[in-house]
Amino acid sequence: MAKHRSIPPGFMTVGEAAEKTGVTVRTLQYYDREGLLSPSAESEGGRRLYTDKDLVMLHQIISLKSLGFSLNDIKHRLISLETPADVAKALTEQADSIREKIEHLTASLTAIEQLKEEVLQMQAVNFRKYADIIVNLQMKNNSYYLIKRFDDDTLDHIRNRFDKESGLNFMDRFNCLSDEIAELQKAGVPPESEKCQRIVKEYWGLITEFTNGDMSMLPKLMEVGNIDTAANAWEERQKIVNDYLEPALQIYFSGSGENPFEEVE
Repeated sequence: MAKHRSIPPGFMTVGEAAEKTGVTVRTLQYYDREGLLSPSAESEGGRRLYTDKDLVMLHQIISLKSLGFSLNDIKHRLISLETPADVAKALTEQADSIREKIEHLTASLTAIEQLKEEVLQMQAVNFRKYADIIVNLQMKNNSYYLIKRFDDDTLDHIRNRFDKESGLNFMDRFNCLSDEIAELQKAGVPPESEKCQRIVKEYWGLITEFTNGDMSMLPKLMEVGNIDTAANAWEERQKIVNDYLEPALQIYFSGSGENPFEEVE
């Protein structure tokens, strides 16, 4: 560290540096003690002297700290500013960190708004369902809003039957098959056609997989699937699927000689 008898041009005291950057003198002294940011020079009288380069380094520290990094993390992220490339690299890392933080905060805000909407629609306090909705939002399961339509017994079944991976896999397969069925309806394919009956068989296989063979769950699933007025795109599609599937399932069960829906009535 260079020593000067007085304060030369281009240098500033700790108080001046603090005033210029909006931090406290105590903060700068703390960063000095921790080896995070030491002033570039010192006067013969022992006054710590900072330069504009030090202020740019301080900007790195303040920016990273505002993003939630610990001082220990910041120590390893600081980049020496000796060349234009060094400065550009430091700014690039700060920009990347800020973008990551923005994405995280945006996702959190979206989840909060979505949870608030579900809470108001439920019109009852049920923290267990709230927790399930939060977990599914974190999983990016776009069918999270179905949770409010299930009763507690069905939700217990889902928790015991599926983990995160298998649950998302099931919903992916269910949605893909529902899209196929909606396309058949749009194309005017008859419910009795071989193509439709093949897909109906797959659809019924998913229902059986979901219930794990427990047909006593069918009335509850029928209640959940009963959509009078669609509130979103998923429900609009499902309403189309349900209307098309009803006669198609009757044909399918007629061919198999048994109707599980009649058995549980």
